[in-house]
Amino acid sequence: MNEQDAKFMLSALKLAEKGIGSVEPNPAVGCLIVKAGQLVGKGYHKKFGGPHAEVNAIEDCRNLSVKPEGATMYVTLEPCCHHGKTGPCTEAILAAQIARVVVAVLDPSPHAGGKGVERLRQAGVEVEVGLCEDQARRLNAPFFKHVTTGRCWVVLKWAQSLDGKLAYTQQGPERRWISNELSRKDAHRLRRRAGAILVGVNTVLADDPMLTPRPSKGKKPVRVVLDSTLRIPLKSRLLRTPKASPVLVCTRRSALDANPRHAERIAKRGAELLACDGSSEACDLHSLLDELGRRGVQQVLVEGGPKVLASFLRQGLADEVCVYVAPKILGAQGAVEIAEPMASLAAAVGLDHVQIKAFAEDVRITGYLTGE
Repeated sequence: MNEQDAKFMLSALKLAEKGIGSVEPNPAVGCLIVKAGQLVGKGYHKKFGGPHAEVNAIEDCRNLSVKPEGATMYVTLEPCCHHGKTGPCTEAILAAQIARVVVAVLDPSPHAGGKGVERLRQAGVEVEVGLCEDQARRLNAPFFKHVTTGRCWVVLKWAQSLDGKLAYTQQGPERRWISNELSRKDAHRLRRRAGAILVGVNTVLADDPMLTPRPSKGKKPVRVVLDSTLRIPLKSRLLRTPKASPVLVCTRRSALDANPRHAERIAKRGAELLACDGSSEACDLHSLLDELGRRGVQQVLVEGGPKVLASFLRQGLADEVCVYVAPKILGAQGAVEIAEPMASLAAAVGLDHVQIKAFAEDVRITGYLTGE
């Protein structure tokens, strides 16, 4: 593999990003087809249940009246060789008579695990694996973690002012947002990628959120509330909209025993109650994440207040952070400081693979958690 191969694979990885938020729980995949050094076809996995990237790239070639025979294919994840919602990509590649396939990373799923590469090699296709593997793994980090460990990928997300305030003291008749409209639109993209959106009950009491992605694009992530003493109001929008997306109230067995009538009314509104007892008075986050993983949730987006965010950090359960910083100093007009709960962390937490992006005057900082 050479410098030109790397250039095409990086382009395929960039193309794959377009599927994020629409393909989950499938991984985002991009594919380029190159012939005589020229790009002749490209495609990405656009939506869950739709054609895979390889099929779309081959179709793109044909739409451009270019024959893909003898070409090189660059694909960010091992081509599938099983029948699922779509047919095996390996068979489409063989039918198109692609001569060489460059794969960024193998698919660790039980139905894959090198079987796609083996099928192509047995048919005489030249296959190379491992180009830009680290970038490909980061692109689909939630998918890789869930497949290999059964656990959820946890993203902590919040918006703050420059002085670390998460809200205004007075909301007024119209809610006053810390972040701007572009940042909030990007946050809904995060929601569409997540299999579950989690907050604490204090956020429900203060903001009465819906916790749904907008536009949803058909996505219905589980809406999870940490509520150890079962205080969620029956009139909350979460309990009034069970058809919008499933609602899971994580509480403790003692709260269920102490409030049987309230628990029954919550259940009648379509929400599910889950007892997650641990050694403390709070809900056990480890058991909750294990349960969500068993239910097929790959990624959890935590949008709680500073105490909930700090709990995930303190217990080493966070994988990624996404912080929107607005160029505002709220001072006495600001409420809910993030500094005090974070000060309880026993050790500093650093970020790796940091990315910074501007949304007009706001700045988004993302990165993977790493101990310092």
